[in-house]
Amino acid sequence: MSSAPASIRDRGSYLLYLIPGGLLLLAVILVPFGMNIGISFTEWSGAGTPEWVGLDNYTRLMGDGTFWASFRHNVGLVVAMAILPTLAGLVIAAALFDFIGEHFGARHAAVLRACVYLPQVLPIAVAGIVWSWILAPRDGALNEVLRAVGLDSLAQNWLGDPDFALWSVMAVMLWIQVGYPVVIFMAGMQRVDPSLHEAAELDGASWWGRFFHVTVPQIRPEIFVVLLTCTIAALKVFAPIYVLTRGGPGGSTNVPSYYSFQNFFEKTQVGYGAAIATVLTALVLVLTAVFLRVQNRGER
Repeated sequence: MSSAPASIRDRGSYLLYLIPGGLLLLAVILVPFGMNIGISFTEWSGAGTPEWVGLDNYTRLMGDGTFWASFRHNVGLVVAMAILPTLAGLVIAAALFDFIGEHFGARHAAVLRACVYLPQVLPIAVAGIVWSWILAPRDGALNEVLRAVGLDSLAQNWLGDPDFALWSVMAVMLWIQVGYPVVIFMAGMQRVDPSLHEAAELDGASWWGRFFHVTVPQIRPEIFVVLLTCTIAALKVFAPIYVLTRGGPGGSTNVPSYYSFQNFFEKTQVGYGAAIATVLTALVLVLTAVFLRVQNRGER
C-alpha cells in the first residue's frame, strides 16, 4: 500500500523539473502567439487603440499578390535549404564516414566535418556581409574571377538583378545549410550495424548499392528530422533576406516572414503583419504534423 503513494511522489518530483520549461514556453511562445492572433483581427498602427475588423485582414491576404509571390519564393528556399542540403548531406556524410574515415582516420573525417559545418556557426550578419562582397556587381570576387578566366559575359549583378537575386540567395543558403545534415547523418551512420554492409558486400553489392539499400533505410529517422527542421527553417527564414537583399530587387526575394516584418515595422500595418505571421505559423504546424505522421507510419 505504501508503494503507490511513493510512485505518485516520484512522479510529482519529476513534474517539478518541467515547471521552468513550461513557464518559459508559456511566456515566450504561447502568450505572444495568442496576442498575435488577437492583433491579426484588428487594424492597428502600433500606437493608440486597435480597431476590431474581424476577418478583414485574412480576406485581404487571400487576394494579396505580393503575399502569394512571397510564398512562391519560399518554395525555392525550401529546395535550397531542405531538399538539396539533405541530398548533398547524405553523399558528403557517406563519403566522410566510409571513405575518409576508413582510409585516413576518424580525425581527418572530423576535421572535414567541422569545416563543412562552419557556415552554420557563423553569425548570419557576418556571412551575409561577406557574400555581399563576393557577389558585388563591380568589384565582387565572383565577377572578378569570371573576368580573369575570360568569362566576362557571365558576370552579373547577382543580388541586384531580379532574374538572378533569388538564385543567388538560394546558393548562399545551400552553402550555409549543408553542414547541418552532414553532422546529423554522420551521427546516424555510427549506429548502422557493420554486419549489414559486410553481408551486402559479400553478395556483390557496390558502394552505391550498399549506400541506397543499407545506409539510407537505416538512417531514415535522421532524414525525417533533417527534412522537417530544415523545411521549418526555410519557411521562417528572415535574417539572410534582411542582410542580403531586403526582399528586393522589386520583391523578387521577398518571403512571408520578411513581408510580415515590412507590414509590422515599415508600413505600420500591425494587424495585417500579424495575420501574415499567423498564417505562416499555422502552415509550419500543419507541415510538422504531416511530417510526424508520415515518419510514424514509416517506422511502423
